[in-house]
Amino acid sequence: MEVASTPPTFIYGTAWKKDATAELVKLAVGTGFCAIDTANQPFHYDEPLTGEALKALADEGVARRSLFVQTKFTPVDGHDHRVPYDPELPLKSQVSQSFESSLRHLYSDYVDSYLLHGPYTSKGLGTSDWEVWGAIEEIHRSGRARMIGISNVNAEQLTLLWADAGIKPMVVQNRCYANRGWDRKVREICREHGIMYQGFSLLTANRNVLRHPIVLSVARRLGVQAEQVIFRFAMQVGMVPLTGTKTEPHMKEDLGVYDIALTQDEVDLIESIEG
Repeated sequence: MEVASTPPTFIYGTAWKKDATAELVKLAVGTGFCAIDTANQPFHYDEPLTGEALKALADEGVARRSLFVQTKFTPVDGHDHRVPYDPELPLKSQVSQSFESSLRHLYSDYVDSYLLHGPYTSKGLGTSDWEVWGAIEEIHRSGRARMIGISNVNAEQLTLLWADAGIKPMVVQNRCYANRGWDRKVREICREHGIMYQGFSLLTANRNVLRHPIVLSVARRLGVQAEQVIFRFAMQVGMVPLTGTKTEPHMKEDLGVYDIALTQDEVDLIESIEG
C-alpha cells in the first residue's frame, strides 16, 4: 500500500457521494486506492462520512499514515446555507474554523494536503485570496497540513500565487477539458515548478472524447475500456487523475491502468483532441 509521504498517483474523489460516501470510501481503499479527496463543503461533499470511513478503516488495521487524505477550504460563495464556519468572522478565522472542523470530521490531527477550493475572483488574485492563502500557509507551518495548494485556478492566478506566496503552492487541482487543451497552460506551470497537478472530471467533462476514434483505437489495441485510456493518458502527461466511480468493478478497472502503457504517438494524438 502506498505510504502517505509518497505523492499519490491516483485519487478517489468523494464529491456528490452523499449518503453513500462512507461505504464508497471503504470500498475504494479496500480495492486499492490510497488517496482520498474531500472538502468541507456540505453542498458537494459529506466530509464527516469520509471521516467515518477512515475511522472504520483504522479500526480494521488500515494505518492513517498509509493514506493520503486531502480536503479543502471553500469560500462562502461556494456554499449553500450549510456554511461550516462563521462567515461574519475575518477570513483567517473562517479558514481556522473550517480546518479545525475538518480535522474533527476526519478523526485526524493532520491532513496530507489542504487546498483553497478556488480563488475569490475570476481574474487575478484579490485581497481575500491573499488573506486566505496566508492562513493556509500558517496551517502548513504548524505541521497540520503537509502540502498546500489551490483548486479551480487559471494560469494567470497560479503565476501570481507562485511569484508572491511566502510558501509556494505544492498542489493544483483543476477540471480538465480536452477542448481547452487539457488545461495545458496550468500543467506547464506546474511542471516547471514541481507542483503536483491533479485533474478531475476527466471523463464527465469529456464524454465525446471517450467515443473519439483515436481513443477507441487505443482501447482496442490494449484490450481495455476507453475510460482506462483517458486515465492512463492523464498519468503519462504528468497528471494525478481523480476518479469518482461508484462500483467495485469500475474501481478495479481504473486501477488496472497501472498495467497498460500508451505510446508517445498515442499520447500526442489524444492531447491534440479538441473534444
